[in-house]
Amino acid sequence: MKRILLSLAMCFSFSWLFGQTDDFKRVGADEFEEVIADPSVIILDVRTRAEHAEGFIPGTHYNIDVLEDRFTQVATEVLPKDKPVALYCRSGNRSKSAARILTEQGYQVVELETGFRGWQAAGKAVAHP
Repeated sequence: MKRILLSLAMCFSFSWLFGQTDDFKRVGADEFEEVIADPSVIILDVRTRAEHAEGFIPGTHYNIDVLEDRFTQVATEVLPKDKPVALYCRSGNRSKSAARILTEQGYQVVELETGFRGWQAAGKAVAHP
């Protein structure tokens, strides 16, 4: 009996662990464009300054590099928690890390799953400094 209960507990634990989902919304370029059309949404570029300087999504409010040690501190100092944050990186990898961090800090986050490259590939507008 103990063995059965232990097996069930392990199965439940593994299914919970592997079945977890992130608490942020992942969207493609078209839906991201709709999300950022809302003026209350804060647009965050989490790429490096050099990447940002090569072009960015129009209306981007902040560029905070997620790879910087102080990302969480800087982000929580400048981003209002009462507004949704729409964020992106180059390809969609770093933005998932940033989205997890900000979600853990209490932000409502929408992530561009295809990144800036996907945005460009979809023919969306690009701004330059």
